[in-house]
Amino acid sequence: MEMNQAAPKFQDASIAPMHTTEHIINQTMIRQFGCGRSVSAHIERRKSKLDYHLASCPTEEEVKKLEKAVNEVIARHLPVTTEFIAQEEAEGRFDMQRLPDDASETVRIVKVGDYDECLCIGVHVANTSEIGTFKIISHDWDEEAKRWRMRFKLV
Repeated sequence: MEMNQAAPKFQDASIAPMHTTEHIINQTMIRQFGCGRSVSAHIERRKSKLDYHLASCPTEEEVKKLEKAVNEVIARHLPVTTEFIAQEEAEGRFDMQRLPDDASETVRIVKVGDYDECLCIGVHVANTSEIGTFKIISHDWDEEAKRWRMRFKLV
């Protein structure tokens, strides 16, 4: 089976908790704000940042609600699994825009329990119990771009 290979950084097990948390945050943003997945991500072991296109800046109450909801998902101790399917099958289920033109015919789906599933070639934890506690450390709003940037860490 031909598969695309992730850049070495995304195969680094030390970022697996952060990368898995990114999946949970993305699904929580979709559910809470009705937006898409992050438009930009910088995932590191100590702290990470995600950008989202939103209609307006989240209130402090909404930011606290987001943090609480992500931690509730983490606390469910969900299994993180993978599935391999044909691109053709993935087209109706997933956003294929970020898939490179030269991507293999087989794509990898990462599932966080029954909470989230998406195309991904990075490394993840086996269970959300391995993540720790999610903490938003700062956030800012770009009114012109309608972009909300969140910086977070795991403790």
